[in-house]
Amino acid sequence: MDRTRLLVTSFEPFGESAVNPTMEIAARLRAHFTPLGVAFVQLPVIGGTHTESARAVSARAIEEFRPSTVVHLGEAQGRSKISIERVAINVRDSRIADNDGVQVVDVPVVEGAPDAYFSTLPLRALVDTCTRAGIANEISSSAGTFLCNEVMFATLHASTTHASSVTRSGFIHVPQLPEQAAVRGGPSMSAEESARAIHSVLEALLRDVAV
Repeated sequence: MDRTRLLVTSFEPFGESAVNPTMEIAARLRAHFTPLGVAFVQLPVIGGTHTESARAVSARAIEEFRPSTVVHLGEAQGRSKISIERVAINVRDSRIADNDGVQVVDVPVVEGAPDAYFSTLPLRALVDTCTRAGIANEISSSAGTFLCNEVMFATLHASTTHASSVTRSGFIHVPQLPEQAAVRGGPSMSAEESARAIHSVLEALLRDVAV
C-alpha cells in the first residue's frame, strides 16, 4: 500500500505522568494498520504555532502523508469511556502548563476563525462499532480547551479552508491507564481495551475511505 489513507496522532506524556495511553494504543496498532495505509505520528504537548508545537507537527504530517482522514487521540483523566468528540471550539485556555511550561488564558486557536467546528467523522457509526466491540463509549460535546481541542480545531480549520488534503477528521479521548489511576485516582481503562476500541474505529473508517 503506497498511499496513506488515514493518519492517527497520539500525544507524548504530560502533567507529571510518565506515560500516555495514546502512545500505548499506537504501539499496539501500528504493525497491523501500517500495511493498510495508516500512518502514526506522536505529537508534543506544546501549544501554539511555532515549529515544534503539536499543531505544527500535525500539519507537517498531513502535508507529508496527505491522508483523507485524520483521527487525533488524546488522554482524558476523569473519563471512564471512549469519548468521540463532537465539536472543537476556538479557544485555548489551559488548566495546566504545556510541556514547554506555557499556560494561556482565553486565546483563540486561530484568530478570526469561526467559534467552533463540528467533527467530520461519522460519529454514530463509530459509536456503534465501539459498542459492537464491547467497549464503553460515548459522544462527547466538549474536547476541553487544552491541546486536544486545539489540534482538533486546527485540523478542521485547515480542511474547511481547503488548506489540506483532509476531508474527514475528529478527535477521540481515551481514559487514563490503570497505573496512572493508581497514582492520581479516578476511572481508568487498560491499554488493551482502549486499543481494541480504536482498532474497531480504524477498521470502520478504512472500509469507508475510497482508495
